[in-house]
Amino acid sequence: MIFQALADLVVLVHLAFAAFAVAGGLFVLRWRRAAWVHVPAAIWGAAVEFGGWICPLTHLENWLRLRAGAAAYAGDFVTHYLVPVLYPANLTRTVQIVLGSVVVLVNVGMYLYAWRRDVGFGIRD
Repeated sequence: MIFQALADLVVLVHLAFAAFAVAGGLFVLRWRRAAWVHVPAAIWGAAVEFGGWICPLTHLENWLRLRAGAAAYAGDFVTHYLVPVLYPANLTRTVQIVLGSVVVLVNVGMYLYAWRRDVGFGIRD
């Protein structure tokens, strides 16, 4: 039972991390120092997609599910949880590149907006 609960917790952490990687620039609009955490998260999220890698959190979740006696899934977190909701087909390299590009473009846009507001990083914290 504990392994199942831990696997579910990993899913929540993984989803929160993915959301932060994509939209964490919103935090930077309010708290400039959040960039120190967000930029590495966004780089990692985009790198995983561009590289076609499987995130270590996926491996951890699968290991916990196996320990709980449940079946693990094949593929990565995005393929298992997000793609079935967003796309009817399986995750392809093209879709991964698009997702990685979305991470980069959304965040570049948010950082440019923050920069253009002419407050500079670290001033309003």
